[in-house]
Amino acid sequence: MPKAANHLAQARQWDMLCKLPNRAPGISAKELTERLKNDGFDVTKRTVERDLISLSTIFGISCNDKGTPYGWYWTKGEPANLPGISVSDAVSMSIVEELLRPLLPAAVLDSMEPRFKQAKNKLDELEDDNTAARWVHKVRYVSPTLPLLPPKVDENVLFATQEALLADRQLLVHYQKNGKEPQEMRLHPLALVQRGPATYLVATAFDYEDVRLYAMHRIVDAQRLEEAVVPPPGFSLDDYVASGALHFGKGETIKLVASIAKAVSEILTETPLSADQRLIAEDDKIRLEATVADTWQLHWWILSHGADIVIEEPASLRDQVAKTLVEAAKQYQSIEIP
Repeated sequence: MPKAANHLAQARQWDMLCKLPNRAPGISAKELTERLKNDGFDVTKRTVERDLISLSTIFGISCNDKGTPYGWYWTKGEPANLPGISVSDAVSMSIVEELLRPLLPAAVLDSMEPRFKQAKNKLDELEDDNTAARWVHKVRYVSPTLPLLPPKVDENVLFATQEALLADRQLLVHYQKNGKEPQEMRLHPLALVQRGPATYLVATAFDYEDVRLYAMHRIVDAQRLEEAVVPPPGFSLDDYVASGALHFGKGETIKLVASIAKAVSEILTETPLSADQRLIAEDDKIRLEATVADTWQLHWWILSHGADIVIEEPASLRDQVAKTLVEAAKQYQSIEIP
């Protein structure tokens, strides 16, 4: 058997073993064939049956022949979790790598490199004969925002923070903000959250209960303490994220009313701001009504559309946006606009 064909057969058989359940009645050769085809292997039911019979003499797999169709499964006590990576896992890892590499700090990526490399090697070996292995050449992820390089996070800081999180222990850090001298803080770490290129530690400080975000790249050093974390009563990471805190808000919502251009309305028709969003046609403009979290992200989004959005309510947001635009316009007063 040629070397390439031998590698392909080994990859198929390994993938097949990974798909076997660990108990009776097992999985039929027909269903295994379909699953292997979904993973890009060009194989027949007869080949799968021959493979299963051959593999049963080497591995602890059994055939349930008490009824038809026969089912194959791992014998009780035999290892059902094989090391390695399947074709579908390799494809997923390669796509995830493309998404994560520009976002995650080097210290985080280092721990994932072996799996990324394993996935690449698997796909490179099989791409000539396996259609699923070629999928990575047909999909791409493009960020909708301006791509930014991730800030550097100290590897020792990240390790100490992860240890403290896993053990529910407090953390002693020196935190540097706005170029000032680092300040010593005792934190109660609650979670790590990735927001775009930056990693944030969700935590409370000292004996306060208000939850805040601490940029990991601003932590100069960190030391795990032996004192247990005291989380705020009823804290939920999902609720915290849903509050808009990761968009730099205070958990408050507003009823946004604005006059928007048609181009903006077309975007919001496809991707609404909220579940209760309303778009009402009014002459050459469109009226937008939506309940949204009052965050910096909302302000940035409004400013990014310039003259295509005019805020009507709330008045405080309208005044703030107007002030920002007036101040920005002053910076260009000396420029002649053609």
